[in-house]
Amino acid sequence: MKITNYDSLQKVKVEGLKKYLPSKTRIAVGMGTCGIGNGADLVMAAFSRELKKKKIDAHLTKTGCFGFCSQEPLVNVHIPGQPLVIFNKVSPREVKDIVSALGKGFLPEKKALCKIESWDNLTGEVVNFGAGYPQIPLWNEIEFFKYQKKIVLRDCGLINPEDIEEYIAVGGYSSLQKVLGGVSPEQVIEEVKISKLRGRGGAGFPTGRKWELMKNVPGDVKYVICNADEGDPGAYMNRNEIESSPHMLIEGMSIGAYAMAAQSGVVYIRAEYPLAVARLKHAIAEAREYGFLGKNIFGTGFNFDLELVEGAGAFVCGEETALIASIEGKAGRPRPRPPFPAQSGLWGKPTNINNVETWCNIPVIIAKGGAWFTQTGTPASAGTKVFSLVGKVKNTGLVELPLGAPLQTLVYNIGGGTGTNKKVKAMQSGGPSGGCIPVELFNTPVDYESLAELGAIMGSGGMVVMDDDNCMVDVARYFTEFTTSESCGKCTPCREGLFQSLKILKNITQGKAALEDVPKLKDLGEIIKDTALCQLGQTAPNPVLTTLKYFKDEYDEHIQAGKCRSGVCPELFISPCENSCPLHMNIPGFLMLLKANDLNQAFESIYQDNPFPASSGPQGRYRPAGIPG
Repeated sequence: MKITNYDSLQKVKVEGLKKYLPSKTRIAVGMGTCGIGNGADLVMAAFSRELKKKKIDAHLTKTGCFGFCSQEPLVNVHIPGQPLVIFNKVSPREVKDIVSALGKGFLPEKKALCKIESWDNLTGEVVNFGAGYPQIPLWNEIEFFKYQKKIVLRDCGLINPEDIEEYIAVGGYSSLQKVLGGVSPEQVIEEVKISKLRGRGGAGFPTGRKWELMKNVPGDVKYVICNADEGDPGAYMNRNEIESSPHMLIEGMSIGAYAMAAQSGVVYIRAEYPLAVARLKHAIAEAREYGFLGKNIFGTGFNFDLELVEGAGAFVCGEETALIASIEGKAGRPRPRPPFPAQSGLWGKPTNINNVETWCNIPVIIAKGGAWFTQTGTPASAGTKVFSLVGKVKNTGLVELPLGAPLQTLVYNIGGGTGTNKKVKAMQSGGPSGGCIPVELFNTPVDYESLAELGAIMGSGGMVVMDDDNCMVDVARYFTEFTTSESCGKCTPCREGLFQSLKILKNITQGKAALEDVPKLKDLGEIIKDTALCQLGQTAPNPVLTTLKYFKDEYDEHIQAGKCRSGVCPELFISPCENSCPLHMNIPGFLMLLKANDLNQAFESIYQDNPFPASSGPQGRYRPAGIPG
């Protein structure tokens, strides 16, 4: 069905609402990668069997990820007139209880995570699901969601990502229709500038300014590109956004193409994201079928189409000039700038590149206005940022946090700390090129400038939490090994500098380094940072420089004492229990004193740095409590 005007869009919206808010019970199983990995496909099959067995007429469908990945599989159930109830960690055997309760007209409250009574969609219209179940907390009353604000993730986990009509039902493509219905390209760019939206790929360049530069470059052929080459270990924001609501990306790119006079677009996505690739291909086909891509969109004469290019997974292709080279079939290697892509990009034509999250903010900004967008965040960093919270943290998942909120809110309030008796030690912000921030600085607001002052970066949004079991020297080694292997090798500072940095780090973790290696490591990092060709090289020393700045004592321990306090570096201990058993803390001194029959001094050599409560009894002063004499 081709949509050519506002009226035809509204007709499809009505049909979509019949699926999103049907007159019968709707059951939506979270079928994102995280959900499927936890057995959501089995849960879906169990619902299908039980509904048929009980002869219950319900609308069973799929949805994306609602963000609380550690609670997957998540299942949304909405009985007309009642709240939408979200069940967590649903197993196939629990499906029977839910379906049995449905047959009686209610839901098992004890199995529920939270409920949604109303939801504000893209255009500002409120969807009222219903009231009831007072014992179930509202979604934004539980700790994981309480501090979040869903702008980019507004539809993720609620709509069926494979049904364009459900996206239209919640306001989808209304922003595109709005701009093509009488808003000039200059006005669109001005609205984006008012919003103060900054590039969510990590650099934080003002999006409206970037669009304006591209708009002012003459040319009959122009391109817009989406950078979906999300390569940071532990980061999966873009993957989830595409898996859960691919049409918001298509709509955002279409609006940008109109504003910048581009006719063609490319989504460069990792081939390692098979579900995201499949759903985006399906969404592009749907958009063409309904007339949102192709020629004469909305009957306005505006032509724009998209193609999808799968990348092979080279981390350096996250850099925009390397990404362009890869699309052109060349080796993904950065090139010096200028010329910038806006001047000469894909196939030598003016090109604009933004990442997935940046594009996904555009329909909301057009629908609600740039001024509305600035009500969230800080004066310099407006809006929200989606983070993937992973590592040694209790509540892992996708978090959409207003910019300016402190790190401690992310780690402790939303993440729930480690969830064990271990203490949080640090956080790695910004992926392998990010910095390690110690727990003492977790009052730092999450914005571009504040993180940069600490030596870290926002990056695409990966946040890895570490506890006392993490050796910070080994963390620096791990990320340096990653960036060394991912370096394209084009420039000497990155190619040789990272190799030498890694060599020193390996020597430190193996007990082969000298104290003079530490200043060498610092000098190397600063030189690479100042002289590398692209951002991969320029930011790659961040893990080393921040761990040297905030955790230098661990470097000194490795070199001077030959000790890894976390028990991670195998060459620095002789038995698996060394870091948990105090007898191994000073083995040479202990044995020497023991031979001299000086038992008190022998135990003193062990416990002087590792005191235990002493028990009474002969020579009990140096014996751990509870150990018999």
